[in-house]
Amino acid sequence: MSWLDRERTIAPPEFNRWLIPPAALAVHLCIGQVYASSVYKTALVEYFDASLTQIGVIFSIAIVMLGLSAATMGTWVDTNGPRKAMFVAALFWSGGFLIGSLGIFSHQLWLVYLGYGFIGGIGLGVGYISPVSTLIKWFPDRPGLATGMAIMGFGGGALIASPISTVLLARYDPNSAAAGWVASGDAVGKLFLTLAVIYLAYMMFGAFTIKVPAAGWKPSGYDPAKAKAKTLVTNNHVSASNAIKTKQFWLVWIALFCNVTAGIGILEQAAPMIQDFFRHSDGTSLVTAIVASGFVGLLSIANMGGRFVWSATSDITGRKNIYMVYLGVGTVLYVLLALIGSSTTALYVILAFIIISFYGGGFSAAPAYLRDLFGTFQVGAIHGRLLTAWSAAGIAGPLIVNAFLDAQGTPGELTAQAYQPALLTMVGLLVVGFIANLLVRPVGPTFHEPDPPRSAAREIIREA
Repeated sequence: MSWLDRERTIAPPEFNRWLIPPAALAVHLCIGQVYASSVYKTALVEYFDASLTQIGVIFSIAIVMLGLSAATMGTWVDTNGPRKAMFVAALFWSGGFLIGSLGIFSHQLWLVYLGYGFIGGIGLGVGYISPVSTLIKWFPDRPGLATGMAIMGFGGGALIASPISTVLLARYDPNSAAAGWVASGDAVGKLFLTLAVIYLAYMMFGAFTIKVPAAGWKPSGYDPAKAKAKTLVTNNHVSASNAIKTKQFWLVWIALFCNVTAGIGILEQAAPMIQDFFRHSDGTSLVTAIVASGFVGLLSIANMGGRFVWSATSDITGRKNIYMVYLGVGTVLYVLLALIGSSTTALYVILAFIIISFYGGGFSAAPAYLRDLFGTFQVGAIHGRLLTAWSAAGIAGPLIVNAFLDAQGTPGELTAQAYQPALLTMVGLLVVGFIANLLVRPVGPTFHEPDPPRSAAREIIREA
């Protein structure tokens, strides 16, 4: 398996660095399918005769494993290089679909938990962080733009997976023309098998086209001294083990957790929320189910676009400043959404669109923020540890919103007022995140590695 080693991926002289983002996108567009799992959620509920909560556990396991695997395998990813990491991610992600399909065909829900949730979730975590540190090394002059290009794919993966899955489910189910059609379990099983093959092929393309820069490489015209002059940006190095000992890491963790929790608060309830906000006194809603579905697609565009636009903007404003926008402006937007969001649908859509763009931007700016604070050495491993904030938010966000809504009334009969306690709770979280981000300062020399770090020195010798 030596052909997967990092040494085999070193780029030749004059290699075009713009060939790297497509390789990263190949992975992120595939694993972004996790946001399209609602396409077959109802089908699995009927097939397994289970509750929405029982089927929703599949998604929750996948997101938790994303954070845990990214945290525990981050150092391994940095040490072994992106090709081996992306190769492993492809095997786990596709393998998760294969085992999940076996669970569907055999009518064993626990196998779907194990396959798509647990094993596929490991592929999610490794695949998510595998291209990050490589992109940052190729684009030291524009790290926000670089990571935004890749992580944008994760937000946009659902835009591709959702219509493709819908078409395939209809093709695999002979009863798809029936009124009120819900896909059969057999159709979902065949969909899982098809996605396993497609994603394996496309992720392998990414794995075998990824390259790492040679030791000492830097883009033409790039002056590290100018980058160092920016606030918080360092040319020193901090290891992953030392990074988690710093207050800066935990302050960024809190800021990301608060931003993500608030975003999930809207995403998790997107379709019913817009219907409830514009529900008449007779119980009917101005917003139809079809329009609500279109709104969900619009939020996917906001999620994807925010990951690129705001992250690229952070190269100009600085990462700390862009997080102040996410959390500070986000606080104001949440207050407006809670108090006057139900006045017009246009206002509601605009507020939700911007909030979700901040949600996506928080993810894509995070790796560059870590690079600024801790340097490029083991930034992938540090990023992996930071993603535990996502796992925690994936549990906290839905719990907060659903707990408040359960206390307010019956689903399908709720109004805009029922959402106010949950939304104002998110306002409090965003204020906490804003204060945490405000307290971020440069990392002290106590945590810096020797220059260059010993492991980096061995890497340079090996590459030479």
